[in-house]
Amino acid sequence: MGTNDLPVCEAWFEAEPVDDLLVRIFEPHVGPLIQANSWLLGGATSDLLVDSGNGLAPLRPFLQRFRPDPDKPLIAVATHAHMDHVCGLHEFEERVLHPADVRTAEVPDRLLFSEEVWPGARAQMARAGYPLAPLGIQAAPFEGFDPRTFEPPGVTPTRLVEEGDQIDLGDRVFEVLHLPGHTDGSIGLWDAANGTLFSGDAVYALDPVIDTAPTSDIARYVETMRRLRELPVDVVHAGHDLSFGRDVLVERCEDYLRRRAT
Repeated sequence: MGTNDLPVCEAWFEAEPVDDLLVRIFEPHVGPLIQANSWLLGGATSDLLVDSGNGLAPLRPFLQRFRPDPDKPLIAVATHAHMDHVCGLHEFEERVLHPADVRTAEVPDRLLFSEEVWPGARAQMARAGYPLAPLGIQAAPFEGFDPRTFEPPGVTPTRLVEEGDQIDLGDRVFEVLHLPGHTDGSIGLWDAANGTLFSGDAVYALDPVIDTAPTSDIARYVETMRRLRELPVDVVHAGHDLSFGRDVLVERCEDYLRRRAT
């Protein structure tokens, strides 16, 4: 299928409620490398958005329908600054990021065509059974969309967070965990009281852990996996794939350490 033959989809985003407060939002018409999760969580005084997709279509109007009070403050956090997680962040007033990823967020790499994807990541995806198609989307978000001229929206954060900082929703508090390896500024959000971790791309259940991007550092990733293996989680809401529990977390961390630790 050529870029001029893309069908225009009726709805660019899909949503799956996890419980009364949490909604998983994703883009069904993109390939596995950039089909990331955005997590919308309702809070008492502020709502939380974890990651914001590829910026191919406006996210905010879609997620507003899942907010009982759309005028409540919304804290939008990017777990890291790759295109599939940061490119909708510009739509929101409060934009949170780790300082080590600011420069990448200002000009995110395009990842729409396979030749634009970092060679190491292409190889990792292929070995895991996810070979990349020449074009990473199967539909257009609107009439006239041209993937050849699309520029990922850059963003300037309004708040920088580091290890130990807090994201307070009024009834729940998330601690920022610095989890470098995938990128220097990768973070997770940890709610110790409820055993809940939003992990970004530090770890997920199925897809290959990408540690060969220009932003990646395997030695730091090893330390992150050692840390995550000891975290007393009940549930992990990851940047890709579905949510999972501690047994899968430990398995994924130990698998990585067997392959990469020296």
